Amino acid sequence: MGRSRYKFHQNYYPYFITSSTVGGLPLFMNPFISKIILDALCYLQNENGVSLYGYVIMPNHLHLIAEDKELSGKLRAFKSFTGRTIVDYLLEKDSKSILRQLDSNKLKNHRDSDHQVWQEGLHPKQIFSSKMFNQKMQYIHLNPVNAGFVENPAHWRLSSAINYQGDRGVIPITLFQG
Repeated sequence: MGRSRYKFHQNYYPYFITSSTVGGLPLFMNPFISKIILDALCYLQNENGVSLYGYVIMPNHLHLIAEDKELSGKLRAFKSFTGRTIVDYLLEKDSKSILRQLDSNKLKNHRDSDHQVWQEGLHPKQIFSSKMFNQKMQYIHLNPVNAGFVENPAHWRLSSAINYQGDRGVIPITLFQG
């Protein structure tokens, strides 16, 4: 079997994406680091034409539902850019402890840098029906509730839940009209 059972197939469907930090490090609890992720999600939409239908940023991972004909490559670039930017931020702040953890959790085959922020892979799951879309979106929005961070999904600032309630979220998304 290959490296992952999750693969991008047809490019005319949305995908449910999960990406986690190495070692489960809660990097996204830092508001400056979560802003790096939010800004990069906006860039994906505004400059790369990706349709972002929903997202949640948790302390050590994120979930997205997105669609684009070249989604795989654009998300690889997203992870590469955000990883480099996060490491640059941590170096600037002299966050030695976190940098040591990013180094010790780095895979041996990652020789091009001293640190690794993201686990390998995107774990894409093709969404092929409105029912599946709604299930995945509910899962995304309930993630902070199930983790015990909030009681109402719309109260988690780093999520598109509030967008689907008709209010403005921290970043714009494409509302799904399925």
